[in-house]
Amino acid sequence: MDHGSQILLSLFVVFVAAQVGAEIAQRLKLPGVVGEIAAGCVVGPSVLGWIAPSAPLEVLAEIGVVLLLFAVGLETRLSDMRRVGRSAFAVGVLGVIVPFVLGSLWAHGSGFDWARSLFVAAAFVATSAGITARVLQELGALQREEARVILGAAVIDDILAMLLLGIVTAVQGGEALRLSHLAIVLAEAVGFVVVIGYVGTRVMRRASRALNAPINPLSPLSIVLALCLGLAFAATEFGLAAIIGAFLAGMIASETPERETIEHQTRPLLVLLTPFFFVITGSKVELSQLANAEALLALAVVTAIAIVSKLIGGWLGALGLGTRGALIVGVGMIPRGEVGVVVASLGLAAGVFPPRTYALIVAMSLLTSIVAPPVLALLLRGKPRS
Repeated sequence: MDHGSQILLSLFVVFVAAQVGAEIAQRLKLPGVVGEIAAGCVVGPSVLGWIAPSAPLEVLAEIGVVLLLFAVGLETRLSDMRRVGRSAFAVGVLGVIVPFVLGSLWAHGSGFDWARSLFVAAAFVATSAGITARVLQELGALQREEARVILGAAVIDDILAMLLLGIVTAVQGGEALRLSHLAIVLAEAVGFVVVIGYVGTRVMRRASRALNAPINPLSPLSIVLALCLGLAFAATEFGLAAIIGAFLAGMIASETPERETIEHQTRPLLVLLTPFFFVITGSKVELSQLANAEALLALAVVTAIAIVSKLIGGWLGALGLGTRGALIVGVGMIPRGEVGVVVASLGLAAGVFPPRTYALIVAMSLLTSIVAPPVLALLLRGKPRS
């Protein structure tokens, strides 16, 4: 089989597995995203071996999650985010501090020196906005106050997580930590979010007629998709995840009169591409590294720390929403998803920790991504709409 045919077969397997997994999950009253991640574990190298993460699949997965966060941004207005700014900031900060401290203590207690412990702890920090956003979208809950707090906190989370990763990477290399350099990195990241979010929405309100200037009847969609890809790239240049730029692009596009039309036209793209992100995320777990009682016990401890630390940070930061609202926010902040996997990959490549620790962190990231969605769905279904 030639390379082109192999790629097409992989695309077929991933897409069909995602649909089957989502269908089974939804019949079990679970969010479809749970089934898609589980399907990735089954068809991936650890079980059936039908697919393996490859460059084409990784590209489609990246595009899928970028479009997902763009669609979420379309349903999020800047005025809504402003109303929950204080709560989102508190959730974002506490949701970084608590997991980082507990993760460091666990890693040091497991035999790592403090420098390496800090790197391991960085994998506990950042929330995967993609996982939670998909669940909120499936449940039609993006307009709830808790959803806006979660999404706002995820942006803050990402900024702080990237800053922390820069610090611990410098520690591994024995570099002197220059506060001036870190201050510049933080200022750039915060400045990017503020300028794009605030200035961009104001510009779009005034210039929205330009979306219909081209002859192409799909020009509004084409222009905002170009904006999405451009800001996703720009976000990476400022040390942020691409999904933050995509989310901001969607928030800017939400200010246009064509918002509902753009949402409708974006749906077929989401149906095609977002499953790739969740299936590929699930396919990356290496079950062979966890095939003994000691490793499973360690995985249980790591996952418990990851869940409890985010739950505590999110709950404390969102107490202003009431006990149940704070619990919803705390659960929504639990998934680590691709963020934990990225940190684990960096640590493995740099020789900071062995393959077993890498497998633990990846499995923890996936387990938190699987555990949180059904709990979040249960809490949201039982709470009246705000």
